[in-house]
Amino acid sequence: MTVSAAQPSNRRDASSRAHNPDGVRRDILAVATEEFARKGFSGARVDEIAARMQTSKRMIYYYFGDKEGLFVAVLEAAYAGIRAIEAELDLAGLPPLDALRRLTEFTFNYQNANPDFVRLVMVENIHNGAHLARSVNIQSVNMSVLHVLRDIYHRGVAQGAFRSGLDVIDIHMTISALSFFNVSNRATFSLIFKRNMASRAALARRREVVAETVVRFVAKG
Repeated sequence: MTVSAAQPSNRRDASSRAHNPDGVRRDILAVATEEFARKGFSGARVDEIAARMQTSKRMIYYYFGDKEGLFVAVLEAAYAGIRAIEAELDLAGLPPLDALRRLTEFTFNYQNANPDFVRLVMVENIHNGAHLARSVNIQSVNMSVLHVLRDIYHRGVAQGAFRSGLDVIDIHMTISALSFFNVSNRATFSLIFKRNMASRAALARRREVVAETVVRFVAKG
């Protein structure tokens, strides 16, 4: 009785997945993101991801090829997520200084609200970028932030608000590094210096420091 009762449900699930492959792919990526972020590439198990999805490893491999292909897709999706929201900030409509500050504050807020993004980047750096080297999309996905920064910077230089001769990749790296640290080193920093870096007041204060640091680095005078 139990087996026959479960079969229609299984058939419905299989039919639903067959008719919504994009949804299945998104669901797998969501579960895999959590697994890889918490356990790293080596510690994560496709069996566990499949169990949480109530599907089979074969289904996951059908979409992503193998474990490494799944991890590459997770990384691509993680970067695409932040880039997609950046594109909606309408920074071109703001004065250069305001645009730079807004982009910096957004980056800080996003990384603090999405610690799995930071963990995934840390995991991939432990592996020296070996998995991203397989990606054919990762550079094109991330070029958008350089285009945005380049527009802000050139407008700022033209208006006399920014110093000339700076590299937009250096600016991007500075924004990313200052935002990243507040998540990647939160536990150790909070413990050593007895400061709760996750409190609302601490986050607001740190966000202001990060934004001011970036603006002063780029601003003229």
